[in-house]
Amino acid sequence: MPDPRLIVQNALKTGIAIPAFNVPYLPMIEPVVLAVADQDSFAMIETARLEWFKFEAGGPEAVAKEFFRWQDPDHVSLHLDHIPVIDEDGQRVDYLADIQQAIDLGYHSVMVDGSRLPLDENISATRQVVELAHKAGIPCEAELGAIVGHEARPLPPYDEMFASGEGFTKVEEARSYVVESGCDWLSVAIGNIHGAISVGLKDQKKVPARLDLDRLQSLARVTSVPLVLHGGSGIPQEYVLASFKNGIAKINIATEIRQAFESALQSTGKISVAQDAVYDRAVWLIGGFLGLAGIQGLVTQGMP
Repeated sequence: MPDPRLIVQNALKTGIAIPAFNVPYLPMIEPVVLAVADQDSFAMIETARLEWFKFEAGGPEAVAKEFFRWQDPDHVSLHLDHIPVIDEDGQRVDYLADIQQAIDLGYHSVMVDGSRLPLDENISATRQVVELAHKAGIPCEAELGAIVGHEARPLPPYDEMFASGEGFTKVEEARSYVVESGCDWLSVAIGNIHGAISVGLKDQKKVPARLDLDRLQSLARVTSVPLVLHGGSGIPQEYVLASFKNGIAKINIATEIRQAFESALQSTGKISVAQDAVYDRAVWLIGGFLGLAGIQGLVTQGMP
């Protein structure tokens, strides 16, 4: 298995990003793996805690079992996404136990999300997870800033949020956060939003979010680590591709393939048709929208 740390670092040097696909339904894993391999790309298959409770991913063990059933080590790795210290419902989470379980199951990288904590507590929580991850020889992603969308409440008007910059990652905090926490990758808030997960909102089309590229450039300069763009679905292509040239080396995609799966399953009742829809959407995203077909050799260069 290629080292995800080196793969993301190679993506950063090359001015591209590694797509990371969330799989809220286990049958989505096979078609995503096939799409990545057929495009000769590299991607992460990832699962977030909310997908175990709000959808049907089942949990880290269920996802790992399905991933290793279909894995193609030359093209995909397994990432633990969004394990919050405080979740979208405001509840405290036993995040260290969840992350240790994933490490024990063989996940290749992990994420802790302390973004709902005060800065000093976020640093402390992240440092704990970094120690667990590095002890196991894998990288740790963290988050600074508030990337909204997973809460049950409707979002305020997007233009108001963007204009205010409320919740955006602060450049003056980012440098010390990375140094003091020791995180390998940093998820930043620069106008991106998550797709809604609450009933009544999750089927809606995402707002076409914009990105504050000037802020992104500053964050890349002061942190000197690969940055991560969450909420990648629905962002106009010009912003996404520009972000790759300005420090984003990993992009999370959930809504695009989740809605393809749900829509096909609802209209036909057939999992195989829903899987085909996921495959087709993933192929389009990788090769058409993101321009990441054929990158496997670039991001795995220098590896055995």
